[in-house]
Amino acid sequence: MEIASKYNPAEVEDKWYKYWMENRLFHSEPDEREPYTIVIPPPNVTGVLHMGHMLNNTIQDVLVRRARMQGKNACWVPGTDHASIATEAKVVARLASQGIKKNDLSRDEFLRHAWDWTHEHGGIILEQLKKLGASCDWDRTSFTMDEIRSESVLRVFCDLFDKGLIYRGVRMVNWDPKALTALSDEEVIHKEVNGKLYYLRYRVEGEDDYAVVATTRPETIMGDTAMCIHPDDPKNARLKGKKVIVPIINRVIPVIEDEYVDIDFGTGCLKVTPAHDINDYMLGEKHRLPSIDIFNPDGTLNENGAPYTGMDRFEVRKKIEKDLQEAGLLEKTEPYTNKVGFSERTNEVIEPKLSMQWFLKMDQLAKPALEAVENDTIKFYPDKYKNTYRHWMENVKDWCISRQLWWGHRIPAYFLPKGGYVVAMTKEEAYEKAKKQVDYPITIDDLKQDEDVLDTWFSSWLWPISVFDGINHPDNKDINYYYPTDDLVTGPDIIFFWVARMIMAGYEYRKQPCFRNVYFTGIVRDKLGRKMSKQLGNSPDPIELMNKYGADGVRMGMLLSSAAGNDLLFDEALCEQGRNFNNKIWNAFRLVKGWQTAEIEQPESSKIAIEWFESKLSGTIAEVDDLFSKYRLSEALMMVYKLFWDEFSSWYLEIIKPAYQQPIDSQTYQSTLQFFDALLRLLHPFMPFITEELWQALEERQPGESIMTALQPRARSIDNRLLADFESTKEIIAGIRTVRLEKNIPNKEVLTLQVIGDYNHAYDSIILKMANLSAIDRVDEKSAGGIGFMVGTTEFSIPLAEKIDVEAELKKLEAELTYQEGFLQSVQKKLSNERFIQNAKPEIVENERKKLTDAQSKIELLKENIKALRK
Repeated sequence: MEIASKYNPAEVEDKWYKYWMENRLFHSEPDEREPYTIVIPPPNVTGVLHMGHMLNNTIQDVLVRRARMQGKNACWVPGTDHASIATEAKVVARLASQGIKKNDLSRDEFLRHAWDWTHEHGGIILEQLKKLGASCDWDRTSFTMDEIRSESVLRVFCDLFDKGLIYRGVRMVNWDPKALTALSDEEVIHKEVNGKLYYLRYRVEGEDDYAVVATTRPETIMGDTAMCIHPDDPKNARLKGKKVIVPIINRVIPVIEDEYVDIDFGTGCLKVTPAHDINDYMLGEKHRLPSIDIFNPDGTLNENGAPYTGMDRFEVRKKIEKDLQEAGLLEKTEPYTNKVGFSERTNEVIEPKLSMQWFLKMDQLAKPALEAVENDTIKFYPDKYKNTYRHWMENVKDWCISRQLWWGHRIPAYFLPKGGYVVAMTKEEAYEKAKKQVDYPITIDDLKQDEDVLDTWFSSWLWPISVFDGINHPDNKDINYYYPTDDLVTGPDIIFFWVARMIMAGYEYRKQPCFRNVYFTGIVRDKLGRKMSKQLGNSPDPIELMNKYGADGVRMGMLLSSAAGNDLLFDEALCEQGRNFNNKIWNAFRLVKGWQTAEIEQPESSKIAIEWFESKLSGTIAEVDDLFSKYRLSEALMMVYKLFWDEFSSWYLEIIKPAYQQPIDSQTYQSTLQFFDALLRLLHPFMPFITEELWQALEERQPGESIMTALQPRARSIDNRLLADFESTKEIIAGIRTVRLEKNIPNKEVLTLQVIGDYNHAYDSIILKMANLSAIDRVDEKSAGGIGFMVGTTEFSIPLAEKIDVEAELKKLEAELTYQEGFLQSVQKKLSNERFIQNAKPEIVENERKKLTDAQSKIELLKENIKALRK
């Protein structure tokens, strides 16, 4: 196989992905091997690839490719999420652009448009993942609203209802006035907002007096049904047992007493609006207050909000401030910063709203799920997220699972003509149940299915089970083989939405954990530390990045700086580093494959180099195995990167490289090809495309053969003494090169090296070749004009009397000696100061002592060099 002079990522990537797909190398079926399973966090069907997806899916691909190369039966299940709120919003917007309103369509007509959208956009992100190199089992692609997943969701709803864990009732919920649906607490993002605190005057009935209430939401006063004071508040004691008049609307409301009121906030008087605040709602329940809902679903005021009926809530806030001012009922306003809830999906300010919804009881489900993480049955990486998880699970609230949308899994509840309802998988099944429940004649058409759909997360919490059809067919061969899954790679921002709920579903429906390890990625930020977003315009297009740097380059660039749980400060220079590494590998391969071989004697230097690199490679493999076991992927990649760039390319290949236009001995060449093979296999999980291209070019391969299924290299014996000796050898070579650089002596000029003291000559052949020396001589003292350096406790010298200007060199060395002696005096002075020794941190004192010994060594060497030049 001919290797091009330059690496062309686009050509290589397209070729090998097609090859992998044609040979079905990503596909998995149950067999006798150990399974390794990952399920993809399903991206929204509306989505396109962004940097967060890139990071998350690169990590998953590294894990699954490595497992495959460990001989495991690796299965990575891809899929998408129907994303009720996001998708419905997209469809509504598209219809609006065509002049069609959602409300003008029947449910079935709207759903046809939604399915059209899904078929049009649903596969985009999965196709983009292929460009990244994602080795998913595409035959197993799932969608949360396909037939199997939909049946699973309805079956679980019916089951949990029958167990008494799902109930229906009026509760205070988070209402999104833009999406027109309830949200769970986890779908609300609280942000600090700069607003005002309004001080409103409520006149006391029958008296020339008023109470003042401080509120951030004056637009809700039309829903006030009481004023509340603390029973022990002396400043408001005069209001006990009285009634006050709500400003603008003149409704008379009672003054109630409750210890819930914060005496020190505002004036100590609290307006109570049970329909529009969760705490007011609880007060209202306790004191049996009426609830007056003043809002329409879209955030405008209804007839109870007169005189502002039809106006938007925030317009009312501005208008009511003026009206209160004119009526003399606004005492003052002051700037105030408070936390306000926003919809995670639409960024609309949430409106607390009393609403009839479906809820899932969480206490019982949470217990085994909490225990599993606490006792490390399921491990978190990094484990700091255990605290976050514990806090949420110990304070878990019932989950509002209904949404007022049309796109999604419709709730399988059917209402009866005279009240009540039945829950069943199908309308036919519901009819059979209903006939047994009522004492009056009904037809199947009398049953009306609930209009609401289930929260999107109610389908994705079943994902690790439902992708293997484990809900509908709990004993099928796939679920029995692939479950529990091994690793989940996700962001910590959905630890409650998804991770915790999947764990609950796993214990409820399989009595097992749904995965063994959770790897939390950080958030991808720009180099200024800002979260990447379309609004800021600071997020590069991943496809463009891959076109520019190649998929392997981008994968490597992201991985090198993405330790588990830590945010990634993305800089395009990282991708450039990745591309440069690709080029380094490519050029090293071309160098090796360009050598001619011959049956000649193996040089001693090559023999030593092979022994050394075998140990170095084994040591790196052992470290990489350890790092993978701790999910420290970034460090594992850096280890292999350094092994290839620093040790293999810069040292090994240079040592064994034959002289210009000379052949290499076949024994060394074969060892080098074996090393290259091992390095490519080590690199493959991180950089799949270039490694496949070069592995195929290493030798003739069979059709369908791939590096993907070649085994990861294993660590052999490690000769630590050899490794240490070789590091010393590298230091000697570096010392000689430094002298050449400082004295401006070309590399091609042959030098000699003198050794003063004990020395191991075993590595002479390498030093002679790499430093271009004619000899290494053992001497009692250095020659005149010798320039010396130390490696450990051994002194080395290069005789240079004929090659340098002695007088100029003496001047330079004497100036350096004067500087070092002055520096030594300053360090000695500091260390003789008792106050410094007593007060400074131990590590600072130790650092000064090191400076002292270093300076003394340098002075000694400088004096020796000066003495040698003066001979």
